[in-house]
Formats: sequence, C-alpha cells, structure tokens
Amino acid sequence: MVKIVIENLAQKEVVAIGLGTSVLKLIQANYIDWMHACGGKGRCTTCKFEIVEGGDQLGPITGAELGYRIKGELGVKERLACQATVLGECIIRIPDENKLPHITYTD
Repeated sequence: MVKIVIENLAQKEVVAIGLGTSVLKLIQANYIDWMHACGGKGRCTTCKFEIVEGGDQLGPITGAELGYRIKGELGVKERLACQATVLGECIIRIPDENKLPHITYTD
C-alpha cells in the first residue's frame, strides 16, 4: 500500500494498493484536479510538487526530471507528479505557481 498526504489540500490522504504508480495517476484516480499541461508526459513542470517528508519513498529521479534540475527549473525537494512513482508514504505540497484557481488551498 502507498499513501500520499497533500499538506496544503487540508492534509488530503490518497491511498492505493501496489507500488510504482505515478503520483499524478494516483491523484487523478482519487478525483483530485492537478495541473499537467503536457498531458503527463514529462515535457513541462506544471505538475511539479514539493516534498515535505518521505522523499525516499519515491522512485528514482527520471531523465526528464534531471533535465529540469540541470536547467534550474526543478529544485532538489521538487519532483514531477507525472514522473515520480510512489513506493511508500510521503507528504507533499503544491507550489504556488502550480495551484489551480478553482481549488481552495490550506496554506
């Protein structure tokens, strides 16, 4: 079982059975809107999230994420929801620049 807690969505918990699901697919399967302009293909950074705790519970950084880190568009504590896979429990938050206007966040 894997679990993501979205800190600035009122500590919303998203749970799934099985490892290796992308953060984006897990969130979408739980009917939570999440920005992803490129359709979840790792071609932009609109789905990025900040790791609060449990970064070691995410799969290894992907080539797409590494490219954005090298360009300075993805920080050390940031991952792309479409690329990062969930292996355990982690706490994340949505950065201000990736928030959707129709959702109320709990910052």
